Amino acid sequence: MNIKIMQRACAIILSAYTLFCLLLCWIGGDNLRFQEVETSSLSAAEELEEMTKDLVLSQYFKASGDELRGISFLVSTHSRANQAHLDVVIKDDNGQVFGQGSCAVSNVQDGDFLYVAMEKPINLQKGSRYLMELSSPDGEKGSTISFWIGNSFALVRGAAIKDIPESDLLRVNGSLQQGMLCFSAKYRNYFWFGEHAPIVLLAGGLVLLSFCFVFMRKARRGQVTFLHRLVDGMQKYSFLMRQLILRDFKTKYKRSVLGVFWSFLNPLLTMSVQFIVFSKLFRSNISNFPLYLLSGIVCYNFFSEATTMSLVSIVGNAHLITKVYVPKYIYPLSRVLSSTINMLLALIPLFGVMIITGAPITPALLMLPYGILCLIGLCIGMAFFLSTSMVFFRDTQFLWGVLIMLWMYMTPIFYPESIIPEQFLPIYHCNPLYQIIHFIRALLIDGVSPEPMAYLTCFLAAVIPAVLGVLIFKKNQDKFIFNL
Repeated sequence: MNIKIMQRACAIILSAYTLFCLLLCWIGGDNLRFQEVETSSLSAAEELEEMTKDLVLSQYFKASGDELRGISFLVSTHSRANQAHLDVVIKDDNGQVFGQGSCAVSNVQDGDFLYVAMEKPINLQKGSRYLMELSSPDGEKGSTISFWIGNSFALVRGAAIKDIPESDLLRVNGSLQQGMLCFSAKYRNYFWFGEHAPIVLLAGGLVLLSFCFVFMRKARRGQVTFLHRLVDGMQKYSFLMRQLILRDFKTKYKRSVLGVFWSFLNPLLTMSVQFIVFSKLFRSNISNFPLYLLSGIVCYNFFSEATTMSLVSIVGNAHLITKVYVPKYIYPLSRVLSSTINMLLALIPLFGVMIITGAPITPALLMLPYGILCLIGLCIGMAFFLSTSMVFFRDTQFLWGVLIMLWMYMTPIFYPESIIPEQFLPIYHCNPLYQIIHFIRALLIDGVSPEPMAYLTCFLAAVIPAVLGVLIFKKNQDKFIFNL
């Protein structure tokens, strides 16, 4: 066991963690402390009468954030310049006033949203119900606005009717209406991590430093663990891994006219077909749909290719495994790394689409390697699991063909997450591929660092499958030779 190799591995790990912490604090900024969110508005269905001074609108709503900053209402100006003012008061069930806001109605166009900022941000209990009262102290007929109400949400195709309990319906001077105000509330959610970021990152560094210390102490004492054998094997068989990676990469494009150019062309052609289908025929309303679609395709294609190739990595190399000793993890690992080359090449047209569509080019892109490493970790875990299953159960290749297709439809690659029913979202979010793609899209499309929880879920989406895959592979690898 080479001690210098172990020291180098620990130095790389600690350096990478230090760089990650510096980038996270620099790029994350306020996104580490809080997140601005805005709720969706109902679709307009019916216009109310003009908001005069003798009317009071009252409606309950459920708080969707920690701090209410303002509320936007869909209004009609009747194609004229109005001079009235709108007052909004937020109360609880006992009538206690939590806050209020006011604005002039002259700065809004017909059919637009009128934004009313709260005088002071209001601290609310997320998930609790509050009463919203609207009035216009100087509203006169012919110089004021009207509000729109509705009872459905607009979807990519058609609309979804909202089940509104009677207690939440709009009331005009106490008279019940058949709908709710078309409004969206702007909240700010605060993160625990933001207040304790230095302590959390320092604690993580100390844990990592302690791990490296124990790792090196065992190495010097000659206590060989799986991790020691892994690091030593990666160095000892690095030449073989390079040959296997190059073999897989070259075999894929053997006798192909375009050769490696297919790594650029394949995701672009797939995006073009799906863009026509979903943006034109199904009228997708996703912001920057080309980039949304291509980022999902690149990530999914890598996941599909890496896992499918790794499936037969042990069975396909039976002639080598039964004759020459080589650490068996080399074979599925090399398949994943060869697919990584294709994925990195596919990032070139992805960045091209970013520039063409005018997506923001910000320092947040420096966190993209984190998302890519998490995606690779997920693929490695699945590769170890699938290659092990294939040795003992040859029907795995046929089952995986069906499961990988189901996985594609369970991941928002070409459709928005908003079409998923709310009761299924907790199960839907358990999809590790979804968490990683969601993280990468925040960097590419929004140009901002995701919220702290996204880093954690992305990390867990990679580490949990990787650890499980390694444990399953390690437990069964000695039995491979009897089933090849």
